[in-house]
Amino acid sequence: MVDTVPATGDAAVPYGGVGDAAVPHPYPAARIAAAWRRERPGTPTDSIEIVTPIWRLAKLFADDRNRVLRAAGIDAATLDLLSVIRRSGPPYSLSTREIAQRTLVTAGAVSQRVARAERDGLVRRGPGTTGRRTVLVSLTDEGHALIERSVDAVLGREASLVSGLSEAERAALMALLDKLMSDVRHRTSDSGS
Repeated sequence: MVDTVPATGDAAVPYGGVGDAAVPHPYPAARIAAAWRRERPGTPTDSIEIVTPIWRLAKLFADDRNRVLRAAGIDAATLDLLSVIRRSGPPYSLSTREIAQRTLVTAGAVSQRVARAERDGLVRRGPGTTGRRTVLVSLTDEGHALIERSVDAVLGREASLVSGLSEAERAALMALLDKLMSDVRHRTSDSGS
């Protein structure tokens, strides 16, 4: 991406100031696109007014989620691990292989996350039932309580962040994001290039 998303500073905030939704962004994506068209006629700018706001939203969501997680006493990697186990339903146990598939992280990263969560008393490891090398990871009572509190805090906050959209707008945006995600995934995969 060529100079479309400032990495830091006031320009990385979508409005004139944090929490000041009445003030428009000091350098909106439309101005970025227009500047490139003016300075380099023929430069492909069709994506700027889509990709730049997505990058900016991603940063806002990530920063806000990190604040909520810190207040809840959990980090993003632990939230991811505990969430995937909690969503699996009773008895809240998954093999390390299933965790890797569902979290889209490497087996090594899963191993590190599990070791840290086990050390903190949030999960326990045990032998699996499908083979000698299978390891099951289960939530402890402490891990279950932490994920319940954390999920309520994170999802409650994120629900409030998107509450400015109507139900119909949210449905339309979800459909468009799904379509875009699928298309981008295809175009960026080995088979799509």
